[in-house]
Amino acid sequence: MDYNKLTPIVNKPNGWALSPLAVFLCVYLITSLVINDFYKVPITVAFMVASIFAVAVTKGLSLNDRLLQYSSGAANKNIMLMIWIFIMAGAFAESAKAMGAIDATVNLTMQLLPGNLLLAGIFLASCFISLSIGTSVGTIVALVPVAAGIAARTDVSVVFMTAIVVGGAFFGDNLSFISDTTIAATRTQGCVMRDKFRVNFLIALPAAALVFAYYIFYGSHIEVTQDAGHVEWVKVIPYIIVLGTAIAGMHVMLVLLLGILSAGIIGLACGSFDFFGWLGGMGDGIIGMGELIIITLMAGGMLELIRFNGGVDYILHRLTKHIRNKRGAELSIAALVSLANMCTANNTIAIITVGPLANDIAEQYKVDKRKSASILDTFSCVVQGIIPYGAQILIAAGLTQLSPLSIVSYLYYPMALGIAALLSILLRYPKRYS
Repeated sequence: MDYNKLTPIVNKPNGWALSPLAVFLCVYLITSLVINDFYKVPITVAFMVASIFAVAVTKGLSLNDRLLQYSSGAANKNIMLMIWIFIMAGAFAESAKAMGAIDATVNLTMQLLPGNLLLAGIFLASCFISLSIGTSVGTIVALVPVAAGIAARTDVSVVFMTAIVVGGAFFGDNLSFISDTTIAATRTQGCVMRDKFRVNFLIALPAAALVFAYYIFYGSHIEVTQDAGHVEWVKVIPYIIVLGTAIAGMHVMLVLLLGILSAGIIGLACGSFDFFGWLGGMGDGIIGMGELIIITLMAGGMLELIRFNGGVDYILHRLTKHIRNKRGAELSIAALVSLANMCTANNTIAIITVGPLANDIAEQYKVDKRKSASILDTFSCVVQGIIPYGAQILIAAGLTQLSPLSIVSYLYYPMALGIAALLSILLRYPKRYS
C-alpha cells in the first residue's frame, strides 16, 4: 500500500463522486418508500452496497489503496469519538434500565405532567436541555429512554415520542451559545455569538412555537393506558446526575461515565442486580449498539471517498456559479451547507467546510454576516435532523431499536425550522439583518 497517497488532497470537482450517496438513498430510502415498509431493507446492507460502489468507482488508486482511503474515513477522529459515545450510551441506558431508573423517571414525569401535556412537556424539556448543554446527542441519550418508557404507558407510538425528543434536541443545537455549530458558524463568518443568536431566535422561535402548539393539540387526545406508579426517588438520581452534569457543561463522556457509576452503585445498594448482573447489563447495552457502530464506520468510509473523489468540491463550484443578488447569495450559502452536510453527516464539519466560501460570498454580495452565520447553522441542523444516517437519529434508533427512517417521518421541528429558514431568505426576514 502506498501510504503517501492518503493525503487531504482531493481530486478535481466531479459530480459522479456523489453517486454512492445516490446509491444509498435508492437502496434504503426509495425502496422503503416504494414497498411502504421501513424495516424491510436493513440500513447496514444499504451502506454496504453504497460502500462497495464507492470503492469500485474510485479512480487513481489500487484496490488496496482505495480500501485504505475508505478506512481512513471510517477512522476519522470525529467518527471514533462518536463511537465511544455510542458505547458509553449503550452501557448507561442498559444499566439505568436494569436498576429501574427509567421506570422511576417515567413515573415521576407522568405524575408531574397531565396526560394532555405529555407531548408538549417532553418537547419543551428537550428544547431546554439541548439549549443548556449545547449538544443534541447528549439530550437524546438522556431523554429518549424516558420518552420510550412514557410511550409504553400511553397510546402514543414509541417512534412518535422518540421523534419529539430528537426534534427538540436540534432546537438547542441550533441556538445554544456553547454548541459547536454556533461556534463554527460565528467564527467562520466573523460575527459575535450574541448577534447570531438574535437572528436565529427570530427564525427558530416561530417554528418551535408552531410545533409546540401542535403537540398541545395532539396531546389532548392522549389516553394514559397505565397509571403512574410509585416513584422510587433514589432510582431517579442517575438521571438527575446526568442532566445536572450535562447542563453544567461537562463533556458528554464524563456525563455518561457518572451515569453508569451512579446507576451501578444505586442498583447494587437497592438489590436491583449483583455486581456481575451490572456488568452483564453494561455488556448487553454495548452489544446493542453494534449495528449503530457498524453503520457509523461504513458511513464515514463512504463519505470520505465522496470527498476524496471531488464530490464536495463539485458542490462548492456548481452552487457558486450563478449568484446574481443578495437573495441568491443567501440561497447559495444554504444549499452549500445543506449538501455538504449530506456528504459529511456532520453539521459542524459541514459548516467548517463551506464557512470560508460562505464568508466570501457574504462579503461580495453584502450579506449581513449575522444572517450568513445563522443560515449556516440553521440549514446544517435542518439537514442533520432529517438524514437517516446522521449520528443523532442513529443513536435514537439504537436506543429504541427502531428504523432510522421511521423516525425521520415524524421529525416535525426540523422540517418546520427548514421551512421557516427558507421563508426568511425569500421574504427578507428579519428585515434588520436582511
